[in-house]
Amino acid sequence: MSSASTSAAASTADSQNGISGRLSFIVGLVLLGFLGLIPVLSVAFEDPFLLTLFTRIVIMAIAAVSLNLILGYGGMVSFGHAAYIGVGGYTVGILAFHGVHAAWIQWPLAVIISGIVAALIGLLSLRTKGIFFIMITLALSQLVYYLGNGAFAYGGDDGLNIMKRSDFGGLLNLDNRPTFYYLCWVILLATVYFVHRTVNSRFGMVLQGAKSNDRRMATIGFPVHRYQLTAFVLAGMICGLAGVLTATFTGFISPAMMHWSRSGDLIVMVVLGGMGSLFGPVFGTVAFLLLEEVLSSWTEYWKIVFGPILVLVVLFARGGIDGAMVRGQAGALLAGLAAFFLLYGVHSAYEDEWLIPTLILVAACALAWVAKWAIDRKGARHD
Repeated sequence: MSSASTSAAASTADSQNGISGRLSFIVGLVLLGFLGLIPVLSVAFEDPFLLTLFTRIVIMAIAAVSLNLILGYGGMVSFGHAAYIGVGGYTVGILAFHGVHAAWIQWPLAVIISGIVAALIGLLSLRTKGIFFIMITLALSQLVYYLGNGAFAYGGDDGLNIMKRSDFGGLLNLDNRPTFYYLCWVILLATVYFVHRTVNSRFGMVLQGAKSNDRRMATIGFPVHRYQLTAFVLAGMICGLAGVLTATFTGFISPAMMHWSRSGDLIVMVVLGGMGSLFGPVFGTVAFLLLEEVLSSWTEYWKIVFGPILVLVVLFARGGIDGAMVRGQAGALLAGLAAFFLLYGVHSAYEDEWLIPTLILVAACALAWVAKWAIDRKGARHD
């Protein structure tokens, strides 16, 4: 192949990647805009559960975006991120139990304590790497989990009801569900913007450089450990805020909020949506929780279906949903979405418990095969 044709092919590929990247960005903005319409749609369809479901989705998206800061951009696979949800939630619950209901005290204190816990965990875990880092974050988060189990004054493993929601002194009525939803939505927007500005700053560049080669970054004079610890604390504080919102939303706290399986769910959300991408965690959280809601309504063994779908995404759509759009596989994603709603309609018509999960699995396998074929063909064309 001549140099001219090679340059033309490279230019075409760059152009396609640029268009696909813009598509991912636009879809992310549209999704955030759609989330802002949920209270209106809930009233229009007279379905209060819609608001309940998406309030949960928005709160978990905040936690997933915070995890993406250290996992996607920093390369730190923290398997104990849900511990900060528990710390934030328990701070609000314990203060409410002792009669402190002012949100101006509860919320900042919860975020600060979450940051302190993250700093302690980070100081210990960041001295290691790889599997040792994962195991230490898991062990320390489980320590926090068992502290919650042993807090018998605050319900122990039965949990604790929060009898009165946080009070903003009449400025915001958190008992009003649309108001609380919009507060969560605004916090999600602010979190996405904060992470975007952070990872594109000098601090973020060093963090991403350390993910690629921390020894090289240290050799040229950057205090890598300090940068990683700062990112770890920031992520813990944002996740603690998600815990505050969770406790305020449910009016209940329990050790289950910080169980290791919750941390695993957060990692799955980030991987499913796309690690190290701006909107990937939001895509992943929406997809994860909607699939959980729909599949669990069909069968209690929904994880048997969800597991293979996740494996196929990891194997054939590297970079998750965001990565698929960047590589120009938006057509496959839209086909999958159309197939999903088509099967949902078939299920509603025939109400066969096992028919739809089986068909979804078959459809997912077919789509994965088509995606792999498209990737191989594209690669062969470039070669």
